[in-house]
Amino acid sequence: MQNKTKQLTLTGLFIALGLILPFFTAQIPTIGRALLPMHIPVLLAGFICGPSLGLAAGAVTPLLRSVLFGTPPLFPMAVAMTFELAAYGFLTGYLYSKLRNGGTFSAFVSLIGAMLGGRIVWGVASLILFGLSGSAFGWQAFLGGAFVNAVPGIILQLVLIPAIVLSLQRSGFLH
Repeated sequence: MQNKTKQLTLTGLFIALGLILPFFTAQIPTIGRALLPMHIPVLLAGFICGPSLGLAAGAVTPLLRSVLFGTPPLFPMAVAMTFELAAYGFLTGYLYSKLRNGGTFSAFVSLIGAMLGGRIVWGVASLILFGLSGSAFGWQAFLGGAFVNAVPGIILQLVLIPAIVLSLQRSGFLH
């Protein structure tokens, strides 16, 4: 995508989607934490708008949602998510730009690489931030938060994101 105005507009759209999608699961917070609705628009921002704007969307979305709506709690949750989602947005955009000619393969590899990288970043940020707040954050909390509790969201992302990216490739929107 060449047009910077279009990229910035789409980035704003992805940030707005990241603010709105969690409302669909807000009545049952456990489902929201499992489906990871804020992650989907940020991952798409990386694929569609590139690494720098994907990073920006990921960095802005959790903080803005916390300030505007009070969820996730600002510290340490939203701050840790800021690092995580910024990594997702950057890594999807970066990996996809390097593997772009692979079609389905490049979409899946980029997504899986970003999902793993973002979870590692979240774990490191959480370890530091929870430590600063006087709360414990250990290996079990990392595995539970990053993988075990997130299985429904991981499956949703692995099905939905590549389907959207491949549809955009076929339509000529993504090159």
